[in-house]
Amino acid sequence: MPLVTTAELVADAQARQAAVVAFNVITLEHAQGILAGAERAGRPVILQLSQNAVTYHGSPTAIAAAITAAARESGADASLHLDHITDVDLLQRAAALGASSAMYDGAHLPFTENVAQTRAMVEWGAAHGVWIEAELGEIGGKDGAHAPGVRTDPSEARRFVDDTGVAALAVAVGSSHAMTEQTAALDRALIRSLAAVVPVPLVLHGSSGVPDEELRRAVASGMVKINVGTALNVAFTGAVRSALDANPALTDPRKYSAPARTAVAVAVEHVLNVLA
Repeated sequence: MPLVTTAELVADAQARQAAVVAFNVITLEHAQGILAGAERAGRPVILQLSQNAVTYHGSPTAIAAAITAAARESGADASLHLDHITDVDLLQRAAALGASSAMYDGAHLPFTENVAQTRAMVEWGAAHGVWIEAELGEIGGKDGAHAPGVRTDPSEARRFVDDTGVAALAVAVGSSHAMTEQTAALDRALIRSLAAVVPVPLVLHGSSGVPDEELRRAVASGMVKINVGTALNVAFTGAVRSALDANPALTDPRKYSAPARTAVAVAVEHVLNVLA
């Protein structure tokens, strides 16, 4: 199917008072597994390519082309999104790479500088048809640089959105990146407070560490875009490890990549059904 835009998927979810899930892609098998899981669940997905993943590949060109080709061959509605981008040059390649949206990550900057840089990205996005997400309040765990316990202040969030014109805002409400167990407790009162004053969709990063019921409650409280990455890597790596443990002499990567891709699809289908 042709790619749809992230703006369309988020707007549809918000209109239904539901959520759209964005899954991080590292390899082609990730992308294929995500799309297979979306087809089985009958739900749309956002395929996210982070700056870290681009660094791993050395360039965004080949992996973005693979993601968009896989999406076009899929029966699922899907968009491509660039995630956690601090490199302005990379962000400004979004449209050329087939991405309809990008998350500019200025959360490490002082508030005033974050506003100025984010506003510049929003203005660029408006001129090039790219929907821009931003972040306020550092999300724990990312590269060890963000202290757990940081929270987004609602009044500051409203001012940030008003001053930048962002299309969506990622907020810190208790989740943390790179969690391999579902033990995070979200501040649902804070989510409700943010949803009441922030005039754009709220985004939850670090959702892999959030229990299923807690995710449902987060959406009911006002979260619209739910980002999932680590849970797919846990499933992928677990399947590879199992295949190699079962056959230590295995050398054909197809023999362990195929079950890893299937494990990703199962994990994706589960999350989508949790939030159906």
